[in-house]
Amino acid sequence: MNIEVNKDKAVVVFSGGQDSTTCLFWAKKRFKEVIAVSFDYGQKHKFELECAKAICKKHNVEYHSLDLTLLNQLAPNSLTRQDIEVDKDSPKEGTPNSFVDGRNLLFMSFVAVFAKQKGANHIITGVSQSDFSGYPDCRDVFIKSLNVTLNLAMDYQFVIHTPLMWIDKAETWKLADDLGVLDIVKNETLTCYNGIIGNGCGDCPACKLRKNGYLEFKRLYK
Repeated sequence: MNIEVNKDKAVVVFSGGQDSTTCLFWAKKRFKEVIAVSFDYGQKHKFELECAKAICKKHNVEYHSLDLTLLNQLAPNSLTRQDIEVDKDSPKEGTPNSFVDGRNLLFMSFVAVFAKQKGANHIITGVSQSDFSGYPDCRDVFIKSLNVTLNLAMDYQFVIHTPLMWIDKAETWKLADDLGVLDIVKNETLTCYNGIIGNGCGDCPACKLRKNGYLEFKRLYK
């Protein structure tokens, strides 16, 4: 099947959190058409998906949610299992129990299939090696290798963009500010592992990282 490629069209891997929302608006500045894709992988807080959908509706972005609940069966973790509490601190060795084996690999693969059907060859994801929280699938080497693999697997020229790869949380807040969406990211996004929008619970690792980044942003750039 021949698919007409629109080089002005991009697909954003979108969770409704700080990073992916910043990337969403980064993409809107650069591409004529932007589509957001979220995943239902059995996460504890389905409000994440509702939040993502609400942001897209409010800001006129085409939105899709794909079913990936099989991942919950394959990779037990604290983000999907009620009987596993999220680690409050990063372990000295190994990955945090909030790490979901294969998540970004599967997300990116499914998004690539979706993007090809839409005739889009640009994919944007908010992974960061600077603030990767011990998640190996947020590293630059993984994204680059996956980009090559996806191109070979589908004989299609995907370009994976990672606007946050080499910046920390303070710089991510600055990017949102530069894009003119600081208040949107601060008030409308859901980063908290306990499912609380905006500033979150303040206690989980995601909230601590977000808050410390914001304070550093205010100190350095405001």
